[in-house]
Amino acid sequence: MELLGSVRYGRLAMSMRALPFLAVARHLVIEGRVVLRMHRGLGFHEACDGSVVAYGADNFNSPAPAGTEDLWSVQFTGPVEIMEPGPGQRERFGTCPAEVNGEHFDPVYLRLDPRLAHMHTLAFDASP
Repeated sequence: MELLGSVRYGRLAMSMRALPFLAVARHLVIEGRVVLRMHRGLGFHEACDGSVVAYGADNFNSPAPAGTEDLWSVQFTGPVEIMEPGPGQRERFGTCPAEVNGEHFDPVYLRLDPRLAHMHTLAFDASP
């Protein structure tokens, strides 16, 4: 959970019309849960509400922490529900995108209660 604070976006895995689907989401960790912000206009939140989903994030496209070249990825699975964050929580997400696929960004929020978590690291050695 601590690693999620060092990156802003991850990928939500869900089922839509009985097929697997991935969507990008902005995330925060609030009180041990992962709160996601997505665009309402795509309808992904409706497919997720009340379901078990997976969420993953990594630092593969971010600079590695000072003094290290290690890469990591985390994945969580658990039930998710639509929620309305308080004003302070909403501010923590920062600025919303202006548009998604040419549509005005309309935020919707989901709360994921992680039940199963996995972390993987890729360590690099400076020697050949």
